[in-house]
Amino acid sequence: MKRRTASDDERAEFEAAFREARPIKALPARRARKALSANATEPTGIDGGTARELRKGALDPEARLDLHGMTERIAHRALTTFLRGAQARGLKLVLIVTGKGRQQESFELYGERRGVLKELTPRWLREPALGGFIADIRPAHRRHGGDGALYVYLRKR
Repeated sequence: MKRRTASDDERAEFEAAFREARPIKALPARRARKALSANATEPTGIDGGTARELRKGALDPEARLDLHGMTERIAHRALTTFLRGAQARGLKLVLIVTGKGRQQESFELYGERRGVLKELTPRWLREPALGGFIADIRPAHRRHGGDGALYVYLRKR
């Protein structure tokens, strides 16, 4: 079916009718989306197939760092060194074991905070110093430590 074209008289009548038309309400300006730089501090994500494999626990980490028993300062230094080395070696998926912590360990005892590595590790991974290395961070599958561990998917060099 072919569309009918408007005649010159119809076009003139249409333009005259809408000449004085005004929008009811001004639309808000759309914000331009910021492009992520190479040193982005937020993970950019991974493709759907890789995400599905991680969720099922089908991908095995190529390296593992266990932070159990470390102090905050030592754990932060170990994490930074480990991730830099892993990316330099061309690894894609690493496992960071923080431990689950105990409910009682979330309070201060004698001036020392307890069970904080699980809370602090995701923050550290999003710092600008490490953000350029990381493509994605996800909780580990049960067979790799579950809530007490994180998958870190590294960017290519």
